[in-house]
Parts: sequence; C-alpha cells; structure tokens
Amino acid sequence: TTAAFRWKCFEENEDRPAKPRCFGVTEIRRPHYTLFSHNLLQDIFESVGDYVDGLKFSGGSHSMMPKATIKQAIDMAHQHDVYVSTGDWAEHMVSKSPSSFKEYVEEYKQLGFDTIELNVSSLEIPEETFLRFIRLVKSGGLKAKPHFQVKFNESDISPLRRNLNKILVHHPFVSFSAEFVEDVNLLIRRAERCIEAGADMIMIDADDVSKHADNMRADIIAKIIGRLGIEKTMFEASNQRISEWFIKQYGPNVNLFIDHWNVVDVECLRGRNLGKNLASVLGSSDFLF
Repeated sequence: TTAAFRWKCFEENEDRPAKPRCFGVTEIRRPHYTLFSHNLLQDIFESVGDYVDGLKFSGGSHSMMPKATIKQAIDMAHQHDVYVSTGDWAEHMVSKSPSSFKEYVEEYKQLGFDTIELNVSSLEIPEETFLRFIRLVKSGGLKAKPHFQVKFNESDISPLRRNLNKILVHHPFVSFSAEFVEDVNLLIRRAERCIEAGADMIMIDADDVSKHADNMRADIIAKIIGRLGIEKTMFEASNQRISEWFIKQYGPNVNLFIDHWNVVDVECLRGRNLGKNLASVLGSSDFLF
C-alpha cells in the first residue's frame, strides 16, 4: 500500500474538480464476489466517498438481490454523490425489441439507477437497433454507456480487411485469435456513432487492451483517446500497476474503472493529498475485504 504514496502530491484539489466530475472519474465495481454487507458499502463511502464517482453493479450481481436491497444501496450511493450503473446486464433482460428495452430502462430508472451500460458484443443486435437503444436511454432521463471490446466477430469486418487478416494470421511474427480479429478503427467508428446518438461515455474492456501491466496495448489506447477524447472514454484497470500506467501516460484526468480496494492508491496517483483522511482509510479493516 505504500508504493502509491511515494507519488508526488499536488496542492489540495489541484486538477481535481468537485463531484460531479466529467473527467478524472473513478468508478468502482460493487464487491459482489466478496461477503457483501450493507456495512461494507457504507464503510467504503464514508472512508473514500469523496474519491468515488460511480458504483457499478457488474456481473449481474443485482439480479440476485431483492429490489429493496438494491434501492437501499443506490440511495446510500446518492447520499455520497456517487452515480450508479447497471453494468452490462441488458442482454439478459430484453428480447431485442425497443418496447421491451424501454420497459427495462423504466424499471431500472424506478430503482434509482443513473446509467445504463450496454455491451456491444453481448447484445448481438444490428447497429441501428443499438443506437436506438441509446436514444431510448437518453429519452428516459438516464445516461448511456456503451461497453466495447477490441475483438470483433469476423463477420463484422469488411472483406478486404478480413483477407488481410487471413494473410497476417499465417505470418510467423503475428499472432491472431482463430475466432476473432482485431480492428480498432471499427471500434472507434462505432463508438463515434454512439456518441453522436447521445452516449455519455464509452467503456473499453480490459481484455486484449489493459488486462496485464506488462502487456499494455499503448497503441490501441492512444488511438482510442486520440479519436474519442479523454473525457468520453473510460478504461478498466484491474490493479494498481495498470492504474499507475494510465495516470503516468494521460495524467489525473483519465477515467478509470477499478476495484474498490484500489481507490486510495488511485487517488494518490492522481495527485491528491489525502492528509488526515488517509489514516482513517488505512485503519479500516473492513475496507480491505
């Protein structure tokens, strides 16, 4: 835990505007894979709530919870100015039709969710339908966050690009998946159309981009940020080393999706001087679960 605190600290609040922030956003994964309790979430918000912008119910964790419990967690987040996202669960809730998706948006709005995340790969719907879903989210008064992976089904790639990939697959110095091919330009073009349709932010999956600190795809990341802008993109950072890489490369204003136990490290890397609050955070045993 001490590695991050060697990072240079700036003056209090320098380059870190108050919430709600549109850049330098830290979104955390709700700890659905641990023994979760109301007290743990409360401890996270009370200890580091000033440094948490969003809470994501990832992995469909909320599907196993009573609605009253979900609403209680959302209300607690809102008390600390933390927005709440559904995670990429829409594909399990809709039958691909705009009418059923509109009902899904309304249901989650009633629960108190602020953001609907839409996984481009999992939904497996035509692009025009996907863009219509974004517009339905926005017309429902919620924020839309498309979730992209760098890998695409081969059928999504143009014939010319597909033939080029087949040549590269047999090249001794190039490794490609047998089922998927990589086309960052396709991702960016689709993301641009999502933003034009009203999407508030684009989520980039860690797979094949930023999953391992020793194998970061700096070229892909630079191209995505260069085209879409740092305020419109969020990257998944699964550990402190990956967060450090992003902040060193792009500064404190990069948007990151992290695990809840990395909040203090990430905020120190962003340059915040936590002062007395640091002792209370590190002294909380519950926060480390």
